[in-house]
Amino acid sequence: MTPVGRPRAGGRPTPSNRFTDLVGCRVPLQLAAMGGVSTAALAGAVAAAGGLGMLAAAMIPADELTRRIDGARAIGGPDGRVGVGFLMPFLDREAFEVAATRAAVIECFYGAPNADLVGVVHAGGALAAWQVGSVDEARAALDADCDLVVVQGVEAGGHVHGSRPLDELLAGVRAETDRPLVAAGGIGTPRRAADLLEAGADAVRIGTRFLVTPEADVHPDYATALVDAGADDTVVTETFSLGWPDAPHRVLRSSVAASELPPAQRLPLPPGRNFVGDVAAAALYAGRSVDAVTGPATAAEIVAEFASVLAAD
Repeated sequence: MTPVGRPRAGGRPTPSNRFTDLVGCRVPLQLAAMGGVSTAALAGAVAAAGGLGMLAAAMIPADELTRRIDGARAIGGPDGRVGVGFLMPFLDREAFEVAATRAAVIECFYGAPNADLVGVVHAGGALAAWQVGSVDEARAALDADCDLVVVQGVEAGGHVHGSRPLDELLAGVRAETDRPLVAAGGIGTPRRAADLLEAGADAVRIGTRFLVTPEADVHPDYATALVDAGADDTVVTETFSLGWPDAPHRVLRSSVAASELPPAQRLPLPPGRNFVGDVAAAALYAGRSVDAVTGPATAAEIVAEFASVLAAD
C-alpha cells in the first residue's frame, strides 16, 4: 500500500479547514491513540466515518503493527485516514519506520520533539505530529518541522504530559504558530469542540467517548464504570506505574482506591474484553469528558454527532 499524508499541492489551506485539508479527511476529529483500546476496528470505523482513526503502537512489533494498519485502512476505505501513535519511552524504531510508509499520520508523545524522527516520518510519506503539554514543547515540535501539533490539556484521560488547562495552553500555542493545532483533553461534546475551534484549534482529539463503543477493546465492567462516573470522579495519579514510573495519568478515582498493590506492581494497561482479574482495581483511564459518556454508541455515531457541528462544507 502507498502512504497517505503529505500536504496536497494547490495552495495553503484556509484557517477553517487546515486540519482536514492537510490530512485529507472530512471531519476535524482525531481518535486518541489509546493503548490496548484502539483496535483496527475502532481506528477503521472512525476513518470510514470521516475522522482520523488512530492506532497505538507501544510494545507492538513491526509485523503486527503492519497487520493492524492494513486492517484499519481496509475498514476505513479508500478515502479513510489512519494514523499511528508512538510513545517515546517505548519506541521501536523498526515499527516506526514501517508505520511511516503505511499510515497517514505518525504522532509522537512523551518525549522531547526530535527532528531526526520527524525526518523519518516525512521520508516515509506520512505527516508528523507531536502531542505536547507546554508551550515550550510546542515550540520544539515546530522547530523539528512537525506538520501539526496536538495540544494536550491536563483534563485528558490516560497519560498526561503537562499541567495546564487546555484553553490556556491552546491560546499560548496558537500565539506561536499558524500551523494546524489539534485540541486534546476533556472534550466530550460537540459544543465544547466547536468552542475550541472558535478559540483557535483546527481539530479536536477525542478518547474517552470512544471507550464505550463496540469497536473498542474494553471490558464491559470498565464501560459501565465510565457511564456511571462524572468529571470529578477522575484523578491524576501515578498509581499504575509498572514499567513506566514517574508518568502521571488520569484514571477513575475508584480504581486507585480499589487496588491494594503498590504502584510499582500495578499494570498500566486498561482491562480489555478478555481481562482476567479485578476490573475495578485495574487502570480505568478516563478524561474529565467522562461526564458525556451516557451509554453505548458506535464509533460512526460519535463521529456523526461531532460532524454535525464541526464538518467543513
